[in-house]
Amino acid sequence: MSALLDIRGISCRYHGQTIVRDLSFHANRNQIVCLLGPSGCGKTTVLRAIAGLEPVTRGEILLEGRVLSKRGFMMPPHKRRLGMVFQDYALFPHLTVNENIAFGIRNCSREQRTALTAQLLETVGLEGYGKRYPHELSGGQQQRVALARALAAQPKVILLDEPFSNLDIDLRERLGMEIRELLLARGITTVLVTHDQHEAFALGDMVGIMNEGRILQWDTPFNLYHEPANRFVADFIGQGVFLRGTLLSADRVETEVGVIQGDRAYPWPRGTAVDVLLRPDDVVPAPDSPLRGEIVQKAFKGAEILYTLALPTGSRLLSLFPSHFHHEVGETVGIRIAADHLIVFPIEETTTRGQSSAV
Repeated sequence: MSALLDIRGISCRYHGQTIVRDLSFHANRNQIVCLLGPSGCGKTTVLRAIAGLEPVTRGEILLEGRVLSKRGFMMPPHKRRLGMVFQDYALFPHLTVNENIAFGIRNCSREQRTALTAQLLETVGLEGYGKRYPHELSGGQQQRVALARALAAQPKVILLDEPFSNLDIDLRERLGMEIRELLLARGITTVLVTHDQHEAFALGDMVGIMNEGRILQWDTPFNLYHEPANRFVADFIGQGVFLRGTLLSADRVETEVGVIQGDRAYPWPRGTAVDVLLRPDDVVPAPDSPLRGEIVQKAFKGAEILYTLALPTGSRLLSLFPSHFHHEVGETVGIRIAADHLIVFPIEETTTRGQSSAV
């Protein structure tokens, strides 16, 4: 399958500094891909380069095999067949909802524009809101109007720049899933930029972890969580603690909590000093286990409780218990290690912060 949108080795500079470095990825038809990373990593610059708002100093951006940008050439944004939804929605405050949506419709009669606007309002669940102004809408409703306006131009690709960051968490999750279903149902390829891993994992078919202008790993959400390619990705994705260990074989490590065997084979020789990443879901309750930990912190999360456990050695682990396993700070509980997805890094690739370090 040939990629619909193809980003080939692009670099971008701003005020004399390289913000994006030799970055590549692609998006297939009817696919949602995400760029995820901390503030300042360059992800919004990539999105703006795709939209035609920033030039590239090397590499090229192609849509259906047609060059949109390369060094010395930048197709104007209005000719790219792309839609963009900004973080602040960028609605025209003096125009009604209908007028905001119709603004993006070209080359059709007034009757056709009216019909398409009504159809898009229904698509985003805002029937009856056409005569209102943006200030009369909630944040979630403004987000829907911005999406409808982007869809009105019948783009090949939709670009979303932190589109849910101004919404509360419940609305963000609900609206995010609704918009995912809407975009996939209409067969629209989407590139989403976000700093929120939960959002990226919930919406993205493929996710690229960015840092300092580069993609460090381009993978499925499942693989990013269970098979991070390097320490930065492991630190950035999810929670967890690193414990020191010694490699016994390709897939077995001896640690202070016992020998851990996983489903990945590592190439380093027996006896290699390593750090083992244990996620909270790798540490499970086991009342009769000889491995015990004292609860020093707890965070109630509804269906689960996140416990911070102090081991007799002084190291600490994080563990998710079902919420009906309710314990108080100061109690000692039995646990076992269920790290089927073994994540290990040689000591020389990690920072030294005592026997264990939280991520």
